[in-house]
Amino acid sequence: MVLQVERMPRIGAHLSVARGGLAGAAARARELGADIFQYFPKNPRSYRSKPVDKEELSRQAGRAAELGIPSVAHSPYVTNLSTIDEKLAEVTRESIVNDLEIAGAYRSAYLIVHCGRYVEAGAERGREAMVAAVRDILARYQGECRLLLENTAGQGTELGQTLEELAEVVRAIGGDDRLGICFDTCHAYAAGILDFDDLDGFVQRWRQTGMDRLVKVIHLNDSKYGFGSHKDRHEYLGRGMIGHERLSLFLRRPEFRTIPWLIETPVADETEYAGEISLARKLAGE
Repeated sequence: MVLQVERMPRIGAHLSVARGGLAGAAARARELGADIFQYFPKNPRSYRSKPVDKEELSRQAGRAAELGIPSVAHSPYVTNLSTIDEKLAEVTRESIVNDLEIAGAYRSAYLIVHCGRYVEAGAERGREAMVAAVRDILARYQGECRLLLENTAGQGTELGQTLEELAEVVRAIGGDDRLGICFDTCHAYAAGILDFDDLDGFVQRWRQTGMDRLVKVIHLNDSKYGFGSHKDRHEYLGRGMIGHERLSLFLRRPEFRTIPWLIETPVADETEYAGEISLARKLAGE
């Protein structure tokens, strides 16, 4: 399943499934004006696997489907695809397979995962570890949910901060159409690759690296810090260093309007996402 549309994207936000499960989150998404939402399949700060009650999760998915609101899952922040520590690597793989199984039972199209940090191993060894981990995860998981690698701001030893690096990792993994990319605007701006003063140049690299085929979801976030800061700090739409005008220029580009947008701004309460979603639609010219 590929969540794409012809003229305007689906727009939504990150919601909790702790209250009312997937069906409850879908109902809240509708109340907020969203037509898609993202969720954590389990505790975002834990590797611990969660039992998969496929029958119950399928019932929840059916209720969400009745509302016509699809979902996307996001793996816990602690997972590290780039570690060379064998014990941590195995725990990470088991955790992500568990996330894929939960997301698949919920009938979610995608599971988004961070690339991780190589720490003291060096970037080359970290990339090799990530490639091996993703290959193994996709071999263990036999379902249809797609795994999306998310670009990073390049904090510390994070991998995956450039389009070229992400494209190379996908090529190295090779062949599995269940692998794609999630593109985060805050991360790209902080990494120094999304230059709003040269959007034409960025779009050219977007096409050259195959992102027009690989990117399945866009995380729509403003940035608390400046261009090239390498600091991953999201801000409310229009209130950060990117701002209303630049976000509008991005959202009105045809290259990005056929991809679902998910907002992860630092709201104090989920109800604030109603304003963020409404603003995103206005910036996009809807």
